[in-house]
Parts: sequence; structure tokens; C-alpha cells
Amino acid sequence: LRPEVATPSVRERFAREGRFLAQLSHPNIAQLLDAGRTAGGRLYLALEYVDGGRIDRWCAERGLDVGGRLRLYLQVCGAVAHAHGRLVVHRDLKPDNVLVTADGTAKLLDFGIGKLLEDGADAPELTALTRIEARPMTPRYAAPEQVLGGEITTATDVHA
Repeated sequence: LRPEVATPSVRERFAREGRFLAQLSHPNIAQLLDAGRTAGGRLYLALEYVDGGRIDRWCAERGLDVGGRLRLYLQVCGAVAHAHGRLVVHRDLKPDNVLVTADGTAKLLDFGIGKLLEDGADAPELTALTRIEARPMTPRYAAPEQVLGGEITTATDVHA
């Protein structure tokens, strides 16, 4: 985590991302390899390196037909379903956060604004953390409830 952006709320969100990723073990999610703090006190996450391209560009460059695109889409759906099964909502599904490797494996990345759901409801302390900095989201891909400040559920990712 870059020191110049390491406010207390950003540090907590960064640490939370590491906790989310530690729960997720799926072939279509970039795997967390290590997390911790350097000797100098700087937080870090070490993730699997994904040598690939954005899913939209990868498809376009290869002229994938509908069947090929659907096969990739199903990989992404499997990754998202895995996260949802562990009560994690990604909240920022977009082409930048899905890379495809040379062998055609889709990998979901960046749970930085993810949300942990507890028994179908948001945990109060996590709700406060994720609302800091004016509801972080990518407007072009955000679900209506994100834009309007409504309740975040797994449907948020389904929309994206």
C-alpha cells in the first residue's frame, strides 16, 4: 500500500481485501499468496501474477464468437458465485478486473471495494468503511443500488 494514500480508512479497506481474498480459492480468482506488513510497517498483498489481457479486448482481438465469449462468461460467473458463497460481493465487476490468459482462463481481480455480507445483512462497521470516499464504484458498471446508496447484495454483482 503506497504510503501517500495510507489513511486509516484506506489501510482498513486494504487489510479487509486481504481477508476477503484469503477466503477465496477458485481457479478463476487471482489467488492471494501472502499478506502482511514489511519491516518498515508498510502493508502488502502478494497476489498471483496474471499474464493476460482485459476480457473485452481479449475477445475482440481473437474475434471470439458468441460461444467462445459465453465460455469465458461462465468462468467469470463461477468465480463470482464462489465469492458469493462466502458472502463476498465484489462490487466492481468490469473488464479491467477480469483478465484472460493466453490459454483462455479468465481471472477475476481486485476485491478492493468488496463487501462482506453477514447473514444477508451488511455488518455495520464494514458498511461505514465502504461508504467512505463517496461510495467507491465505477459508475459505468455500477448497479442502481450502488449509485443511489441502497443496500448492496449479491444482485449488485449480477447487475454488473
